[in-house]
Amino acid sequence: MIAPRNASSLKRHKLLLISPCQGTYGGIEAFVLAVAEAVRREPDFEVRVCFKRVKDFALHPNLATMLRHESFTFVDRAGGELAAAVKWADIVHLQNASPDVVALAKFYGKRVVLTIHNYMPRELSLHRLLWRVSARLADARWYNSNFVWKTWESRKRRGSRKVPTTSKLPEGWTQPHERSGFVFIGRWIANKGIETLLEAYAQADLDRAAWPLLLLGDGPLRPSLQAQIDNQRISGIRMEGFVDETIKAKQMQQARWVVVPPNTNEDFGLTAVEARHLGVPCIITRDGGLPEAGGQQALICEPGDARGLANLLEQASRMSETEYAERATRTREELAHELEPMDFYARAYRRILAGESVD
Repeated sequence: MIAPRNASSLKRHKLLLISPCQGTYGGIEAFVLAVAEAVRREPDFEVRVCFKRVKDFALHPNLATMLRHESFTFVDRAGGELAAAVKWADIVHLQNASPDVVALAKFYGKRVVLTIHNYMPRELSLHRLLWRVSARLADARWYNSNFVWKTWESRKRRGSRKVPTTSKLPEGWTQPHERSGFVFIGRWIANKGIETLLEAYAQADLDRAAWPLLLLGDGPLRPSLQAQIDNQRISGIRMEGFVDETIKAKQMQQARWVVVPPNTNEDFGLTAVEARHLGVPCIITRDGGLPEAGGQQALICEPGDARGLANLLEQASRMSETEYAERATRTREELAHELEPMDFYARAYRRILAGESVD
């Protein structure tokens, strides 16, 4: 009888996760940490995480908070620490197609996988050409939406596929009749739609006590948003700023609708996915890959259309309990068929290391 192999006798695959980083906590950082956590549970993997400082990097307290229990390093572009990390790895999983990382991986003969989060603009430049070449050199390219994929490839290449990027999704369920109001979660910056949302909320004909608007997040628009609320005397709005993941999930779960109204060619839309995982339907704009993330139960208007968004807020407030409860259930059920489980990554890495394609 052959004795079973124990964990110590397994061949250990060395995975390096690399992500560009501006110093603040966002969707890419959340995704990298979720993949690292999932793969570390596999007995045949060692995992390292590198955040590559980009131009104007500045460490924000929100990222420092999220990394307080994480093992990671900050590295510089094309620096010695980055090269040493790539040399250590068997397989490099890079976020987007940074040419310096791909070049190092190829120089050291490492397998390289890309998760491409951002769409490729049509205008040609040397910078974008280098990124396209880097993407072609990868062993696998995983695009977070069909919208993003189509901007990078006019026809499907071997090793390319859509893999929506998710972090550690929040868990929970609040009965539909116990929920109230709208919530916006995101950075308070231009083109994320928060200014349009305030304008739409001010225009909407609804009971603001019964339909409050909660704003979570922070950013440079805070002073102008506060001034807009004060000058127009918009009641029903609460600004709580940045909150941790536990509080964010609780606030999202207790909301009737999550509003995601960008006007920026949104690459995917992690907030919408998180909401749907809690069974909370979304009000979104037809922006980039966001309709894919928002799902079939979302209410949709055009980006930057305050009146159209106000109409959706009114429609949501007048929706029957029966219809709303059905949308809440369906949006969560449908999402389960759209996402890859987190164990997809370890399985895919093994196949790529064995020279197999993951299409």
